[in-house]
Amino acid sequence: MSKKIELLALLLVIVGAVNWGLVGLAQFDLVAYLFGGPAAPLSRIVYSAVGVAAIVLLAMKTLSAPVMQTSGSPAHAGGPRRQS
Repeated sequence: MSKKIELLALLLVIVGAVNWGLVGLAQFDLVAYLFGGPAAPLSRIVYSAVGVAAIVLLAMKTLSAPVMQTSGSPAHAGGPRRQS
């Protein structure tokens, strides 16, 4: 189930990235063009879905990232010490 959600979220984020790329490079909002303008209900649904998908991907990647452990001792932070 989580793989399907991640794939859908990734697809939506790619759609958003392509749309923003077109806005930046060509001043063309593909989502607005396809769904009746930037304020049209369907456009707003797509924009919202892209935003939620980005948050979902961020949360999934953050929660699945391995946690780094440190020794907690400052003496070991820089590696072994050399004796003078």
